[in-house]
Amino acid sequence: MGQRVLVVGDDPTVSDVVCRYLRRAGYDVSMAADGAAALAVVAREMPDLVVLDLMLPGIDGLEVCRRLRTRPDGVPIVMLTALGEEADRVLGLQLGADDYVTKPFSPRELVLRVQSVLRRAGADAAPSAAPLRDGDLVVDEVRRVARLREAELTLTVREFDLLAFLMRHPGQAFRRADLLERVWGWHIGDQSTVTVHVRRLREKVEDDPARPRRIVTVWGVGYRYEPVG
Repeated sequence: MGQRVLVVGDDPTVSDVVCRYLRRAGYDVSMAADGAAALAVVAREMPDLVVLDLMLPGIDGLEVCRRLRTRPDGVPIVMLTALGEEADRVLGLQLGADDYVTKPFSPRELVLRVQSVLRRAGADAAPSAAPLRDGDLVVDEVRRVARLREAELTLTVREFDLLAFLMRHPGQAFRRADLLERVWGWHIGDQSTVTVHVRRLREKVEDDPARPRRIVTVWGVGYRYEPVG
């Protein structure tokens, strides 16, 4: 049996197409038609990833995303949003979604995004056995655990990958497009995704996110990691 993916959406035609493509790619797929059902399935089946449409009856997708982010298992989330819903897309990323696909979308593209997120969440990569250390911040890529002052940080898949990547390249400035390609694996994409994830990371690893010391902005370029330890 393959990895488990939960598809959440109230349009049965779209959900059926998505499920067929994911099953063809080898995933074990289940469906939920609304937010309440999605939360129940996650609690019961503990899927490896959730494909989440933001437009849902009852409990909407943003609230589902927020509630899933309170769970300790940190299930990855790929959002489905309409093309014009930029504000919802940004809010979804701020709430902790790992990736998004805009409708109308290619089912093949969605499968590729799912594969990318699961690959980064799992053990397909071969990270260094030695944890990354910067003073009181420790990132263990093998166990995928990050700690600040001995307290474990709650990071999404993308937040963890972004932090680890930056820590592996201290003092090096990266453009948003570079980070999008090297962390997300996208050659083309919305660079505001990087901005949102950097903002969320700063809230978790900086003493004063408004005056970051570790993840600093390089004006006109992008971002750079400055060790403080």
